[in-house]
Formats: sequence, structure tokens, C-alpha cells
Amino acid sequence: MKVLAVTGYKPMEINIFKHDDERTNIVKAAIEKRLIAFIEDGLEWVLISGKMGVELWTGEAALELREQYGLKLAVIPPFENQEERWPEPIQQAYQQLTMAADFFRPLYKGSYSGPYQYQANNKWLIDKSAGCLMLLDEEFPGSNRYFYNEAKQAPGDYPIYLITPADLEDMAEEMRMTEPEYWD
Repeated sequence: MKVLAVTGYKPMEINIFKHDDERTNIVKAAIEKRLIAFIEDGLEWVLISGKMGVELWTGEAALELREQYGLKLAVIPPFENQEERWPEPIQQAYQQLTMAADFFRPLYKGSYSGPYQYQANNKWLIDKSAGCLMLLDEEFPGSNRYFYNEAKQAPGDYPIYLITPADLEDMAEEMRMTEPEYWD
């Protein structure tokens, strides 16, 4: 698979309310681990729409992997200025990400004009990718359910890979085990 779409929860859907919350490191580490496995199997591009939360953290992880692995990042928001109502630190992170991305272009010109923009963006990401990676708890899908349902209806064999809450717990434990105090 050369192109992978990645999405997941907005931060408030997983009780993260600050951009620098330490729990984001666990999410980013889990995403990075999965991306490296995909890279080793031929992944070249990561596609995101740049929504706050998992997608921004994925973008940051992809940029960190770019130097070592040559991974490329495309940010395709549903419309221009999607970040204009976000908290200032998240707006800054988004703007830095879009400037550093290998490709950036909003799907629609102009600002938000209706939910059809999100629907079209989900379809576009699925059409342009060979599979997707999602941070998702199937019991509590949140806003992810729209992308997830669209991906399940994709024609052909469109693989949906999940990072689950259990995967995040495993990653947190892995990270704890790397701390010297853990073994004392």
C-alpha cells in the first residue's frame, strides 16, 4: 500500500483539552509505530484532512518520519480556513503542519458552507488511498463514524486498520517500560 488515509477522534472526544497534554504522546507513539510498519511494507504517502486531534498528531508523526524514511504528507482539508475557530495553540500547530506538508490544498475554495464538504472530503480521502488507519473504539465511534461508515462502503477491498483503546493502553505500558524507574 503506497497511500494511507489516517483519521480519528477530535481531542475533546477523548477528553484531551490542551494541545500539550501528555496523553497525546501515547497517541502519537501508537500512530508512529503503525506507520513504520506500513512504511516497511511500501507506504509512501499519508493523507489527512488536518482536523484537530488524531489527524494533527498523525501529521506531526509523519513529518518526524519523513527524514528517516522519506514518508510524504498530504493535508487536504474540506474547505479553507477550517482552523479559524480552533484554540490559538491548535491553530498554530495546524498552520505549521500545512506549511511543512509535502502537499496542501483544500478540497473546496472558501469557508465552511455545509456538511456536504465533510462528506465529500471523506469520499475523496478514501478514493485517493489504498486503505485507512483510524483511532477508533467501535462502541463509541464519535465523529469518526461518518468516515468509518464511508470506508466500509468503499468499493473493492478497502482495508480499515484500527488503533483501539487497548492498543493505546499497550503503548502506554511500552512507554512506561522504557523509563529506568520502571525496573527498580
